[in-house]
Amino acid sequence: MTDRVVVVAGALYDRGRLLAARRSAPEEVAGRWELPGGKLEPGESAPEALVRELREELGVEAEPLERIPGEWPLNRPGSVLQAWTARLVSGEPRPLEDHDELRWLGPDEIDSVDWLDQDRPAVAEAARRLREATRKT
Repeated sequence: MTDRVVVVAGALYDRGRLLAARRSAPEEVAGRWELPGGKLEPGESAPEALVRELREELGVEAEPLERIPGEWPLNRPGSVLQAWTARLVSGEPRPLEDHDELRWLGPDEIDSVDWLDQDRPAVAEAARRLREATRKT
C-alpha cells in the first residue's frame, strides 16, 4: 500500500485579495496557476506545514485560519490536496521556489488565470469566502 501524502495549499488573503502563484515546474504544469503550499513533513500538522511552506516558497509569514472542506486527488497515487485559508501577517510574497510569477487577485479577477484542475474546487470556495468577507466591510 502506498503511503498517503497530504499536500497543503494556502488560500492567502490580504486586503481583500487572493494570492495566485504560477508554476515554473514540473513541465506538465508549468505556466498554470495554483494556491501555494507543499507536502506535510512527518510529525507536522497541516497548519504548521502551511506556515513553513509559505515561508519557504514566498518568504512571508502567514496565519492559517480555516480548512476549506474537502480534499482533492493529485497526480501522484495516494496524494491529496487540502486547502486552508490564511492571512498574510508579514512580508511581501516573492516567487522563491517552484513559481515564476505571483498575482494578487480581487474577487472579480479569480477566473483571470488558468488554475490547475485540482486547485479549482478550493479556489472556488476561497473566492466565495473572499466575496462574502468583502461584502461585510
